[in-house]
Amino acid sequence: MSEATERVGTTCPACSPDTPVVHELLKSGGQATVRCGECGHVHKTRLEEPATEQRDVIVSQDGESFSTTTEIPREEQLAVGEEFVLDTPEALLTVRITSLEVEGGRTEEADVPDIRTVWTRVVGNVAVDVTLNPTGGNDETRGIELRVPGDYEFTVGEREDLADERFTVKGIHLRADAEGYGFDHLDHEGDMAFAKDVNRVYADDESSSAWSVW
Repeated sequence: MSEATERVGTTCPACSPDTPVVHELLKSGGQATVRCGECGHVHKTRLEEPATEQRDVIVSQDGESFSTTTEIPREEQLAVGEEFVLDTPEALLTVRITSLEVEGGRTEEADVPDIRTVWTRVVGNVAVDVTLNPTGGNDETRGIELRVPGDYEFTVGEREDLADERFTVKGIHLRADAEGYGFDHLDHEGDMAFAKDVNRVYADDESSSAWSVW
């Protein structure tokens, strides 16, 4: 699948020298190469970089936190629940905004100039707690932690085979910042949640003793 072409607004010397029109960005840089969306004329132009402001970012991952900074376009508005890619010295991380700190406290949304600190949680690659209930015998309930991509889907009623563990999902408890599900606990056949939204999975343990982590 081809990537979407970036589009910019600028004047065209051929058909619109005074009024900006939509152009296709062919090559970025100091002198960008663009193609006019109105007449197809290809030309070079200098594109203004959006003004940015540096903001502190607190990143939570696996129960630990660290701080960093990022540049955010000044004209943007941020809101809790939004996700973005954060460039840190160690890695590029996909994070979700969990809180915005402004003068006077925390808020759900704010303009960038009003924001002091952006609080986030890593959602690109996450650890999911799973409670495994025995299906028979004298086995005890086990708790395990699985690391999966944030967009991995857990579905009630479906069997999973992950990290040498086999189990059938019976229920899913969602995180407080999960949106779009309608409930904080899913237990109906076919209910699905992304791993990044999951607080805990409850499942029937189907691993034999040969597969057990013990």
